[in-house]
Amino acid sequence: MAVWRSGEDSPFSLSAAENTKHQSSDGGPSSLSAAENTKHQSSDGGSFSLSAAENTKQLIDLIGKSGDLKERTFSFEKAEGRLLYFETIVDSGRIEESILRPLSETDMQNVEEALTVLEREEIADPDKAIAALMQGKVLLFLEGRSICIACGVETFFLRSIMEPANEKVIRGSHDGFVESLNTNIALIRERIKHPGLMIEYVQLGQKTNTRVAIIYEKEIANPVLVEELRRRVNSIDMDMMFDPGFLEDMVEDSTLSPFPQVLQTERPDRAIANVMDGRILLFGDGSPTCIIMPVTFFALYQSPDDYNARTIPGSFYRLLRFISFFIAILLPGLYIAIVGYHFEVLPPDLILNIKGGVQTIPFPPLIEVLSMELAIEIIREAGVRLPTPIGQTIGIVGGIIISDAVVSAGFASRTTVIVVAVTAISSFVAPSAEMSTATRLIRFPLMILASLFGFYGLMFGIVALAIHLCKLESLGRPYFAPMAPFRLKDLLRDTFIKQSAWKLNTRPLDSRPIKEDAEFRSREWEKK
Repeated sequence: MAVWRSGEDSPFSLSAAENTKHQSSDGGPSSLSAAENTKHQSSDGGSFSLSAAENTKQLIDLIGKSGDLKERTFSFEKAEGRLLYFETIVDSGRIEESILRPLSETDMQNVEEALTVLEREEIADPDKAIAALMQGKVLLFLEGRSICIACGVETFFLRSIMEPANEKVIRGSHDGFVESLNTNIALIRERIKHPGLMIEYVQLGQKTNTRVAIIYEKEIANPVLVEELRRRVNSIDMDMMFDPGFLEDMVEDSTLSPFPQVLQTERPDRAIANVMDGRILLFGDGSPTCIIMPVTFFALYQSPDDYNARTIPGSFYRLLRFISFFIAILLPGLYIAIVGYHFEVLPPDLILNIKGGVQTIPFPPLIEVLSMELAIEIIREAGVRLPTPIGQTIGIVGGIIISDAVVSAGFASRTTVIVVAVTAISSFVAPSAEMSTATRLIRFPLMILASLFGFYGLMFGIVALAIHLCKLESLGRPYFAPMAPFRLKDLLRDTFIKQSAWKLNTRPLDSRPIKEDAEFRSREWEKK
């Protein structure tokens, strides 16, 4: 199913009604005879004439003069006409082999059968012809015919399939999505060989005309959620659509929340696992990132490595990630509250050690910790922007040098450096980069509350955070499920504890799948 979004102000957008091919009575492409070569009216009142030269001139006038727009005239014994294309996005060799050579050996009545181009379409509307031209098609105009034939000979600049740099695993597949939408869909279909896998195309961006694919398994995904996502995507009205960040902002429920309400991945195995759980994928042409909806807070802490590990190790590392989340958001605030208000909660020996280091610091605990946290963030950002070898060096050496310098100068205590270092490391444990960023941001307001009100302020911040998480939704589904609403079955299924594969015989209810029961997984060999 293909859904093409029309644009009122742009002559380059396709509508759903215009996206069908001319079909003959037997279902194949129709050939227009001379008697049928009447003028076809386009949406703006324009039409093609019987002159190839006039037709190409009409399109050039509509588009404007561009340096890479080429018009090519050909005249053979039995066929003559013109080609119009952008030389920067077509394969010149395929034009010669698949279009011009067959035309030199055929007559005007058998053009469609002679062309060796697999993707071709007869177009009678100038607006639709321009849209095809922008997508890398070659427009073939023949003398005496008021239509053009759009031939797919576009060139592709693709990098090879390789493992995503940000989602490496020890065990499992080592391939990843690339910038080609067709290649990414092929990676999905290669693994899900089922007729129920549905692909819907939507064209977004009045100027960029970017193809976006909605992918779901129709026998599992809830049609209400599919329709809701389709409605959100079809309502997008903007000039350009380049990045998954644009798409995420347009479809997520709450853009002001620091927590991501979509799951982004470049791994085919992770995307496929979510499809089989009843979730929906969003792909944009030109990006290797796949957007998955709906998701929960807990799904963002699950890693593909979990499902390639045994039950006990997988559960241990998953629990470690959740513990790291609480360390990352609470440890700086706890330290500030203890140093400022609640020294009595510490053992006497530890109090003497911490007080001895803090008494010589000229700044209050909040300023001390906040300045160190900002320094760590600056080092991290610099490491990301610099080339990989230099960035790694800056991150390690810069952190060591700055920590030693601030302690030696008396700007921060050794305890503060330890707290900030442990907090920074814990924040990077999350498998999702977006969740890691959210974790680092959350600790700053908690630090301020702890500085003002001690443990009471910290507790207030935790309650406010829990309320916020409970209110969030992803594609209209509860974001904090299965904790809110509480569902013990889902909680025990695959949330905190990684279950064995043969026990995962139900799908998570947060995606409201049509079929709650997954394919029956059993260990029949154990039965005697």
